[in-house]
Amino acid sequence: MGNLLFNKIRLSWYFDIFLIIFLVLAFNLPKITFQGGALTLFSVNSFLYGFYLAPILTAQKTRIEDLHRAVRSEASAIFGMMLHLKKLPEKLRNELQSDMELYIKKILTERKAGQGEKEYEKLISYCLKYKGPHQIAIDQLLDRLIANEQNRTQFSMLLSSKVFSHEWMVIMVLFFITIGFVLVIKGGEHFAFNFVTALLCTGLSMLLIILAKLSNLTHKRAKQIWEPYEKLLKTHFYRID
Repeated sequence: MGNLLFNKIRLSWYFDIFLIIFLVLAFNLPKITFQGGALTLFSVNSFLYGFYLAPILTAQKTRIEDLHRAVRSEASAIFGMMLHLKKLPEKLRNELQSDMELYIKKILTERKAGQGEKEYEKLISYCLKYKGPHQIAIDQLLDRLIANEQNRTQFSMLLSSKVFSHEWMVIMVLFFITIGFVLVIKGGEHFAFNFVTALLCTGLSMLLIILAKLSNLTHKRAKQIWEPYEKLLKTHFYRID
């Protein structure tokens, strides 16, 4: 269900769906004339909704930008490791490269915090256990793998810093109160007023959908995060962009 909502349905479709729904509601729900106290409550709720939503939305956009940098940083580190392995014999090089491919594929498959841990540990264990004529090159690879742990830690932290359930609870409460007030407030019977009402509710709803897609990394901008990894696999570690 989540895959359908976040991956299959485009934002433009959401806009059309919400607009139709809210047009029906705006023209059919009974209207209420609110007194001063109710209007004050509506104003306070609307302020809180915007005040609470804006920083969370901004934080998720920043998170995606930081994820872009973290992925590119690790992809560059892996690219450097593979260049370092070019001097090794083909059999040894292919074995290590195959293990690195498994690690990247695991990242692209899971796309969550702590991804590819076993595959990465296998690479480190191999380097620790290796005893042979290419000891210096393998030790240098081990140093690079350990240094890359900082990128992996940063990446995992960013992946896990999505919008949490308690934050969604607060947002949804404020959202439904705001939408409820907007739909039933009596401001006129003219078509234009009801259309603007539906348009406003659609805009408020779209903000939540965008936030959800940003949080789940299904937004169009978020999907570009994984391109350096994908490029590494497609070019067999020759390019990252």
